[in-house]
Amino acid sequence: MKTLLIFLISFAFCCFSFSQKAVHFNVAKNTGIRTSQLDSIYLSGIHADTSLAVFKTNAEEYIAAYQKLLQDFGKHLKANNFIWEKATKGFNRIYFNKEGKIDYFLYSFRADQLTTEQEKRFYDLLNKFVSAYQFPLKAKLILLSAVR
Repeated sequence: MKTLLIFLISFAFCCFSFSQKAVHFNVAKNTGIRTSQLDSIYLSGIHADTSLAVFKTNAEEYIAAYQKLLQDFGKHLKANNFIWEKATKGFNRIYFNKEGKIDYFLYSFRADQLTTEQEKRFYDLLNKFVSAYQFPLKAKLILLSAVR
């Protein structure tokens, strides 16, 4: 049973790794990627229990780097003339590898906040950004960053 589970998880990751790195939560779920699986592999960048954190002693540096990532993405959207037509609320989970590259960027928005065209454009711009972005911090372990 354990071998089968490892095979299925490995297969799902292999299939997903050949597709886009940034994807809506629902699409990830439909392709077999579950945040619970990712959470079991990627550790949190910071955590209230520092024994569970990748960055145990420099949480402020991690937070500043994460905020810069979001600001850089905002600049990328603006530079590519992406316009939010109204206030938009969303959620994301970003999974980094130990070199600081983004392995997975899962996101969602509340229903009916973006038009179909905006959703597609956001998806395209996000994938372009994710494929080139380098998080400035590196870790000995794989890490997870989540905004809720």
